[in-house]
Amino acid sequence: REYLDNITAIGPRTVGSPENEVLAVNYLLEQIRAIERESTDAHKISVDIQRPTGSFSIDFLGGFTSYYANITNVVVKLEPRNGAQHAVLSNCHFDSVPNTPGASDDAVSCAVMLEILNTLSKSSEPLQHAVIFLFNGAEENILQASHGFITQHEWAKSIRAFINLEAAGVGGKELVFQTGPENPWLVQAYVVAAKHPFASVVAQEIFQSGIIPADTDFRIYRDFGNVPGIDLAFIENGYIYHTEYDTSDRILTDSIQRAGDNILAVLKYLATSDKLAKSFEYRHGNVVFFDVLGLFVLAYPARVGTIMNYITAAIAFLYLSKKVLQPRTRAIHNLKKFFTAFSLTLISWVCTLVTVLIVAVFISLIGRSLSWYTHFYVSVFLYGTAAATKLILVHTLAKKFFYKNMNEQYLGDIFFDASLMIWSIALAVITQMGLCSAFICTLWVAFPLLAKLMIHKEFSQKGASMKFVMMYMLGMFVPYLYMMYLSWTVFEMFTPIMGRSGSEILPDVVLAGFIVVITMILSSYFINFIYLVKSTKTTLITLTTVFVVTLILVCSGIFFPYSSDVANPKPKRVFLQHTSRRFHDLDGNMVKSDSGIWINGFDYNGISHITPHVPEINDTIRTPCEEQAPFCGLPWILPVHFMFRLQRKFRVAGLHRRKLAAVTVSHTPRILCPSHMSLYVRPHEGSALSTWSFGDGMPVASLGGDYFVFYSHGLQATPWHFWLELTAPEKHSDGIVSLAIAAHYFFGEDQKSPQLYALLERFPNWTFSSGWSCTYDLFVF
Repeated sequence: REYLDNITAIGPRTVGSPENEVLAVNYLLEQIRAIERESTDAHKISVDIQRPTGSFSIDFLGGFTSYYANITNVVVKLEPRNGAQHAVLSNCHFDSVPNTPGASDDAVSCAVMLEILNTLSKSSEPLQHAVIFLFNGAEENILQASHGFITQHEWAKSIRAFINLEAAGVGGKELVFQTGPENPWLVQAYVVAAKHPFASVVAQEIFQSGIIPADTDFRIYRDFGNVPGIDLAFIENGYIYHTEYDTSDRILTDSIQRAGDNILAVLKYLATSDKLAKSFEYRHGNVVFFDVLGLFVLAYPARVGTIMNYITAAIAFLYLSKKVLQPRTRAIHNLKKFFTAFSLTLISWVCTLVTVLIVAVFISLIGRSLSWYTHFYVSVFLYGTAAATKLILVHTLAKKFFYKNMNEQYLGDIFFDASLMIWSIALAVITQMGLCSAFICTLWVAFPLLAKLMIHKEFSQKGASMKFVMMYMLGMFVPYLYMMYLSWTVFEMFTPIMGRSGSEILPDVVLAGFIVVITMILSSYFINFIYLVKSTKTTLITLTTVFVVTLILVCSGIFFPYSSDVANPKPKRVFLQHTSRRFHDLDGNMVKSDSGIWINGFDYNGISHITPHVPEINDTIRTPCEEQAPFCGLPWILPVHFMFRLQRKFRVAGLHRRKLAAVTVSHTPRILCPSHMSLYVRPHEGSALSTWSFGDGMPVASLGGDYFVFYSHGLQATPWHFWLELTAPEKHSDGIVSLAIAAHYFFGEDQKSPQLYALLERFPNWTFSSGWSCTYDLFVF
């Protein structure tokens, strides 16, 4: 904890700032030297300060190219006294996003690594392999420092596996959410060694699907280093992730201890494992892995899971076919009844989904989106009750009008079989798709089928007796318990993300969709009880009442989305950029200029909740998209334009134009700049960008067709030289390419103008307002 407190006491550690490049680095070096002095003779400690320069392209955020110069890595190698040929890497980053202390992301991981280095260095037992500790100083700049290390550092060649320590929240348990690629022995190492396991292949497949707008150094080591690894992240309380509230006092000591216990044990296991040296021999195959209530982890080869899944599905299909097709004289009749129940179940799900999504869209349109952001129970009372009510209503109407006078016991039986059929098909399809998450379907086929076979006699003789109900519930206990546990983990991760997913996504629709899916899953084997009970009237009235009351309260605005509660803040994120823009023509003449404060709310509500507190915002103009300029002529720090509405508010009233440090461009591009810049390139009609000096030379276009280059440098850097090569038509009177450069001032005296300071002071305390100054210059060549 002392390491953590001291790192965060430095303040925000933005790449290029003295806090990141000097103070944080000096502190790390002081602690490492102190650890080295107290280490035993069994080990040798080597320290290196790396300041790499390089570039690469990445398909994250729609695709862009990254260029870095003179950024900082602090690298420590702990190895046996006689040296080691192979190594395992442990990675953290000490930089933070602007205006935040970055305790959880990622100072706590660096603090844990320092303590692990201290513990291992004092051990009298020599390690079999080396452990390399990388304290990287430019992760928040989209994974630049890890790229500089794995592609340029001499020690990188010895690395056979890595552990990456990250955060998507503040404290709590650290979740293993990525492993591999392949290399099942790594998962087995975590299963054997970790003292407090928390891992899920479901989280891995969700994260790698791209649904979550985030990435980690795992990608760099995997794609550019061809090294397998384990990715861990704190996921609790993501509401204050990347905000000023991410302070060391919010991370419990128990959380730090837990992470330290796990990572020390896994690193020690890997550093003494014979498999590390021969990792290529154990490379092939994926693993199905999941923890059971945080107590232990189950892991088995994916190929074994595939066999188990298909066998389970085959047994279910055999059971259903035998039941439906016998006796043969009634096979056609039974098939009709079975597929009617099957179709009705699917129809009820579709009706439920459509109904609840209509409610979610309505809530969004009336300006009450995210009412559940601070009060999660509101989402359950609103969308959960709506889903349950619609589901029960559809089957109640079917029972009353379509299945009138039919045997209730028969209906209960056939609707159980219909649900079993749906889960069996889902199991076969998801397994065929190669997804390891298919194990969930296995649980929902195997346990209900086993329970049904055990209580078949009781049900056929006495119907839905109390004994039947108790045994039925017992049989469903395992899949229901695990599904509830998994659902809570997913909601804990996703709910905070809705507050930083941009203004284009309707968060209520996303959350409502999740709740409907969970409702359908949890109710799938209880639909049959609708046909077994005498009446659902009381249940429907209760659920409808809860839904209507919650809907009225939400519409009235009683549930404010954000919170400034000191103990548990849930702030609204707002970015403000005091921007000076200059547009030049083909001859280099400035044809247009303006300045103002560009305001972006990071969720669907935009800035609608802020305008009552800062009414002048209502008098501002909306800047239209500058069609001739790449990325609409706006100074995006990253290519996230697709996450926001095209028309953004650009505050100009009452502001004085402020000219910041100049950005100069010549016909041989040479740019003098601050530590963060964005370069935008748009070839004109008939022209094409064929190659350039970035990355591997192959230009990667962003969404929309423009090209985006993200630039950053450390404490000092030479002018940025680059070249572009284009093919162009013979006649190009309007030029062949537009090139724009945006310079961002994230720290120092140029960060905030007096006007920006004054505006930020007026923002309510339930916001996290991050502001900086920037310039934007457009040129035509």
